[in-house]
Amino acid sequence: MTAAALSVGMDEKTARKYRRAGRMPSELVRPRAYRTRGDPFAGVWEEVREKLDVCPGLGAKTLFEDLSRRYPGGFSEGQLRTFQRRVKVWRALEGPGKEVYFPQEHRPGELCQSDFTSMNALGVTVAGQRFEHLFYHFTLSYSNWETGLVCVSESFENVSEGLQAALWELGGVPRVHRTDRMSTAVRKTEDVAEFTDRYGALLRHYGLEGARTNASSPHENGDVEERNGRFKRAVDQALMLRGSRDFDSREAYAGFLRGVQACLNRGRRARFEEELALLRPLPAGRLEASKRLRVRVRPSSLVSVDRNVYSVDSRLIGETVDVRLCVETLEVWYGQRQVHVIPRLRGRGKHRVNYRHIIDWLVRKPGAFEHYVYREELFPTSRFRMAYDWLREHEPATAVREYLAILRLAAYESETAVDEALRSLIASGEIIASHAVEELVSSRMAPERPAEVVIDAVDLGVYDGLLEEVAAS
Repeated sequence: MTAAALSVGMDEKTARKYRRAGRMPSELVRPRAYRTRGDPFAGVWEEVREKLDVCPGLGAKTLFEDLSRRYPGGFSEGQLRTFQRRVKVWRALEGPGKEVYFPQEHRPGELCQSDFTSMNALGVTVAGQRFEHLFYHFTLSYSNWETGLVCVSESFENVSEGLQAALWELGGVPRVHRTDRMSTAVRKTEDVAEFTDRYGALLRHYGLEGARTNASSPHENGDVEERNGRFKRAVDQALMLRGSRDFDSREAYAGFLRGVQACLNRGRRARFEEELALLRPLPAGRLEASKRLRVRVRPSSLVSVDRNVYSVDSRLIGETVDVRLCVETLEVWYGQRQVHVIPRLRGRGKHRVNYRHIIDWLVRKPGAFEHYVYREELFPTSRFRMAYDWLREHEPATAVREYLAILRLAAYESETAVDEALRSLIASGEIIASHAVEELVSSRMAPERPAEVVIDAVDLGVYDGLLEEVAAS
């Protein structure tokens, strides 16, 4: 006995006690069913219980602070943890039941999910400017293989572009595609049809069965929701290793994300191969992601597209133009010719007015400038605004005409050159006038005199001498 006790570092008397008991030490421990000190909340617990019965969501700290106000000096801050444990036990034994999550069995080639997730918290910048963006995230539920697309809004065009890019990268089509209740794909609850017309057509083109989560149940899209967090953590770690969160271009950043996903997908190869064998074939080609509209150009040289306003060339006033609403741009077509490519606005109730489209008529109708609804769009840079303010202060009678002449010069010559000319005039304190700006622009845009290059005549006799030397040798 002595040798056995010493070999395990136990006192000999303790070893004898365990041997006489004939049970393991863990079996001799008895749970304590009594309090070692008085309950400081015994007198008020019924009040607390009544509040919790009425409103189970009340926090323990909120209840404790309420008790401290109603019973001054009755409780100390050191008793907060005791009270929190007491409330926690009540929730576990007497509180309302908690939502149960049911793990699902996934089969290869069966289900894919997609979702938009915000990447803004990563603090990515492009060319030094903060890049506010989303990521369209696509994943296979069985293997967790994932891919995605950088985008700036949850538009249908991004859904279509992202889903199609994922399927063609995958090289096949699963049976079911599930999303949350994004308005670009899922109709409102009271609508008879489950999906929007465009999203339904997209599903039919690929032979996909559509599915969506129930209202207020995002966990039903849990696979991609979980992948969102893990993917962003992986990107954050990769950015730390990179040592910089700035990228030269959006394309460079997208390439970086593809590299992160390639690393994540590398460890899923075995299950991914199982999925590939069961995927259905792709259709003959992709479905066009852009939305086509026919709109009439207003007398104001504006068109309304997707509840936003854009300007077009004044020659198109009164005509009906074809508009293709793409992921990032808005294309305007007339007579089977593309006449404009305009950056697409995000959101609703916004406008994009290009002064070049209307400047000729503003010069003819200068009185319309002061109260033009979109006047702020007619100041391309801050220097144009400064020039206009200077003219209003020093030449109020001719301020509008002079400014419009300067703006017309920017439209027909070079906005950059005019901006630089204004910078020079403002910095030197000189009078700002259209003729002064025009002189500066002309002088700076005039081609430099070509440099005279003089080449000395070559003495061909040198070559004869070389030939003679070769012949002599």
